[in-house]
Amino acid sequence: MTMSTFTVDGSQRAPIKMWTAGVPVEDSAMQQLRNVASLPFVHGHVAVMPDVHWGMGATVGSVIPTKGAIVPAAVGVDIGCGMMAQRTTLVAADLPDSLAGLRSEMERVIPHGRTNNGRPGDRGAWHDLPKAIGETIPEAVGGELTGVFDKHPKLRKGWTLERAYSHLGTLGTGNHFVEVCLDEADAVWVMLHSGSRGIGNRIGTYFIERAKEEMRRWFVNLPDADLAYLPQGSELFDDYRRAVEWAQRFAALNRRYMMDAAIGALRAAVPKPFDAAAETAVNCHHNYVSWEHHFGENVIVTRKGAVRARAGELGIIPGSMGARSFIVRGKGNAESFCSCSHGAGRAMSRGEAKRQFTLDDHIKATQGIECRKDADVIDETPGAYKDIDAVMAAQSDLVEVVHTLRQVLCVKG
Repeated sequence: MTMSTFTVDGSQRAPIKMWTAGVPVEDSAMQQLRNVASLPFVHGHVAVMPDVHWGMGATVGSVIPTKGAIVPAAVGVDIGCGMMAQRTTLVAADLPDSLAGLRSEMERVIPHGRTNNGRPGDRGAWHDLPKAIGETIPEAVGGELTGVFDKHPKLRKGWTLERAYSHLGTLGTGNHFVEVCLDEADAVWVMLHSGSRGIGNRIGTYFIERAKEEMRRWFVNLPDADLAYLPQGSELFDDYRRAVEWAQRFAALNRRYMMDAAIGALRAAVPKPFDAAAETAVNCHHNYVSWEHHFGENVIVTRKGAVRARAGELGIIPGSMGARSFIVRGKGNAESFCSCSHGAGRAMSRGEAKRQFTLDDHIKATQGIECRKDADVIDETPGAYKDIDAVMAAQSDLVEVVHTLRQVLCVKG
């Protein structure tokens, strides 16, 4: 077993069980974990994945089971953020000698970066298909958000469902990416990382503030104001649940649209016909809420930077721009609430990465990978992340590796 149980002091109500052997955990993250474990509605214990690091509200890389309440900041504002990967029948020899043209085509068909800074006019894969937006997308995502919008005018301000749908097929910024990878048999994969975009951010931000207002109204003192919660049975809890589930479906749909666009770019670059679904596609969240059954109870499970890993369930654990990534199969470890890490995890803040690494460092670390090599992506350079091999070793009782992927092309948001 690679798990250790960590108990700090009497103020900590629940144990903290960690899969972090051989992986450093900063003091600020440990304090956040203590704060979460002190909440009275935590069910059993808090599970900590090896990619754990400090995050807004709650640590990234934590699994928080609760009964009777939900903490919106523990979900965060990138609701439904996650991964999708698809293996093709292509092999490395089928790719063009230079991947620069393929990267340009992927950047063209998948809007990335700020896309007009979130203002009206943002481009998406469906920006010129109003019929699809008006008919296909609401059917696929569901229309519950309309009712939540109507009840919460501040949430709706500046947003319409049409504007939200314009973000479908867009990558976003930061650590979001699209990659072409090769596995251990040199098979070509397409893998991407993104979430619910601007509308998810708006939903998360709004309900985090509403939860804080409720804590002030009821004079609830917390070790961290960002742990403000919504009690189950309250109207706000029900509205948040509807909105967050909508955003999670939106995020999964966003990834599917981008995958279709990325495969289209690959077809344009490779004249050889190929099957784009040579293996079951994996489309999994790693920032989300799920209603599950653990240790004899129905509970709310918040995974912030963690992937569900039930027995036999496939998941994706990406490395950094210059490190390996993994398609994994869950072992259904009950103590982890059937979870595993969502990646390597940051070893330092974005600001520290920019201070510590030079452009030359980044160019050397991404040698042989067709990707951006400019100062604006230094905060995403491989050295800013933990050692993915150490992370994988620390969770050997959570997942088994099915495929090992290495990047040959990376598009960053």
